[in-house]
Amino acid sequence: MSLTLGSPPTTRTSSEFTALTRLVRSAGLLERRYGSYALRLAATGTLYAATWGAFFLIGSSWLQLIVAGVLGVAFTQVAFLGHDSGHRQVLASRRGNDLLTIFAGNLFVGLSYGWWADKHNRHHAKPNHEGLDPDIGEGVLAFTQAQAANRNGRISRFVTRHQAALFFPLLTLEGLNLHVASLRFLLDPATRRTRYRWLETVLFGVHVAAYVTALAWLLTPAQAIAFFAVHQAVFGLYMGSAFAPNHKGMPTFSGDVSLDFLRRQVLTSRNVRGGWFTDQLLGGLNYQVEHHLFPNMPRCNLRRAQAIVRQYCAER
Repeated sequence: MSLTLGSPPTTRTSSEFTALTRLVRSAGLLERRYGSYALRLAATGTLYAATWGAFFLIGSSWLQLIVAGVLGVAFTQVAFLGHDSGHRQVLASRRGNDLLTIFAGNLFVGLSYGWWADKHNRHHAKPNHEGLDPDIGEGVLAFTQAQAANRNGRISRFVTRHQAALFFPLLTLEGLNLHVASLRFLLDPATRRTRYRWLETVLFGVHVAAYVTALAWLLTPAQAIAFFAVHQAVFGLYMGSAFAPNHKGMPTFSGDVSLDFLRRQVLTSRNVRGGWFTDQLLGGLNYQVEHHLFPNMPRCNLRRAQAIVRQYCAER
């Protein structure tokens, strides 16, 4: 099973994308930014370690619910770094990026790199394409009119009818859903040929064991349950809020669509306006157009690339 992320299609039907790539490359925006990522890794690692440090210092107290919320933010920031290394943005070597993603995801957050890579590859290849993009596949929410029309059952129809109002409450369960999906992937016999499967499984097991042990050791049962609920709710809400704006509400496709790489990626993606704080808050995902065009571009270069891409698209 191939899980290589971050490589644009080898066959490009449009010379327009080739010309755009030349502009971006000549500006040095595809070069590695080791200094930037060193600072980012240090800052994120400090936040993660300091939050767990506060957890052990505070001990058995309901003040831990504040720590749980901060830990949800720290988990998401670590996941953003895993996303970057999964797209080969951080290091030059494939193996180095793979291992960084696995340690960030499986060990520190409890998300399977293999599960995410398989799903994310298919999304990047055919964004917003019905039946091909797993991010708009059948699930609790309906992303297309056809999905909404096919809903059976009173509960599913109720959720679909009111999904705009239910969206954010449902996101509080997304963190737990990500953990469960990762576990199912690692236990599925079909994934035995996945690269790094055993390393992923071991690190995921260490994460779960350490997390459960820490909560059971320091907190009362009621505090542990409340901590888990707040932590996972903040994690899911933050993750979902960062990823949801990127493609939802943009054009969708079905069947055989003749669309070149440049237009497919630009038309289905949305950027989110904002300054430095938005860039940090959303992990660079607010430059979704540029990220989909150049998935291996370092996060700190996306803002500069946006100006080039915007002008290039406007001219055409």
